[in-house]
Amino acid sequence: MHYRPSRNGIPTAARVSAAKPHVLVVDDSKAQRRMLALQLARWGYLVTEAASGEEALAACQGAAFDIVLSDWMMTGMTGVDLCRAFRALPREGYGYFILLTSKSEKAEIASGLEAGADDFLTKPVSADELRARLRAGERILGMQAELVEKNRLVGSTLSELQKLYDSLDRDLIEARKLQQNLVRDRQRDFGKGRAAILMRPSGHVGGDLAGCFAINARRVALYSVDVSGHGVASAMMTVRLAGLLSAAAPEQNIALTTGREGFRDAWPPEMVAVRFNRMMIEELQVDQYFTMVYAEVDLVTGRGSLVQGGHPHPVILRANGAVERLGAGGLPIGLVAGATYDRIEFRLDRGDRLLLVSDGITECPGPKGQDLGEEGLEALLRRNAGMDSPALLESIPWELAAFSGLDEFPDDVSGVIFDYLG
Repeated sequence: MHYRPSRNGIPTAARVSAAKPHVLVVDDSKAQRRMLALQLARWGYLVTEAASGEEALAACQGAAFDIVLSDWMMTGMTGVDLCRAFRALPREGYGYFILLTSKSEKAEIASGLEAGADDFLTKPVSADELRARLRAGERILGMQAELVEKNRLVGSTLSELQKLYDSLDRDLIEARKLQQNLVRDRQRDFGKGRAAILMRPSGHVGGDLAGCFAINARRVALYSVDVSGHGVASAMMTVRLAGLLSAAAPEQNIALTTGREGFRDAWPPEMVAVRFNRMMIEELQVDQYFTMVYAEVDLVTGRGSLVQGGHPHPVILRANGAVERLGAGGLPIGLVAGATYDRIEFRLDRGDRLLLVSDGITECPGPKGQDLGEEGLEALLRRNAGMDSPALLESIPWELAAFSGLDEFPDDVSGVIFDYLG
């Protein structure tokens, strides 16, 4: 039977209400059961009675009681047995279980707790103590309901975040495809010279850029760029820089100019760096900067010049296997207003190769935390000097994986290698 208080305080039958906890009173004494049920109804609780543990368990199959108030000693199923069976029932929320007992021995109390009881009341039941214990149970049920709601909100939020992540992941995959297309030709033949390019981002998108373009029929430009930071912002900057170093749009190429008699020419390497630095600080006004090596080579004489702006040292791999390091460091691009840069001259002979790489190679960490370094790069080049240039570039990630023990590198790995054929 269910009870709810009427306006004059007399309990009447009613359906389950969520306004107050639903209490199941279990006692094989009708008088004790009725007395508890009436008292609870006066306090505003919705009450259901059961005359035995078996009847209570059957009632629990059809209703989710918030609080169970059960006598310990009953004919048939005891209160402890009922508590154990109640805990085994599938249910969404928690049920607070109070045992009514005249037992006071610690061993008996322990057996009740092990069966799943939350609290005990000693017979005869004091009204004040009963009300206090019920309120304690309500507080626990309230905290449990609040926790369930917070978990639901967390689950809902995680679901929404997963949807956003999946959408962002798809966008980044497409962005990576677009970024890879910034340098479509990974091998270029310039007649008296050939170039091969390596670009391997550490994430979906990267901040490295490597490439080459023909200045005119006689001269070739090569570049390796590493934008500060990682992720989308760095990738967007590489897109901007790729457009400013593109052979497809020479009128937008920051390195190109018009020489005497209208023929296409190029700014000296040190002026290319100055122009980039001015653009970053005065025009773009972003917090990013980048390191760069920009070089140009005369296909007829093999003479070349380059500028190094905070980038790893360019390396010449001579035809006889010797390795020469070029440059002295220089300032990154976009970091210091009015920065100047030094031109570095070099000469390639037939069979020599010029290599420009990003610091994702030289700063690749080993298993003990040590970087590969410039010396490690030179040793790598000597070991693989017998390979042709495309194969030599492709061997670099394999060498880095063997050195670091990693499948994925912490930074982008990129570079360009130029074979001078003479």
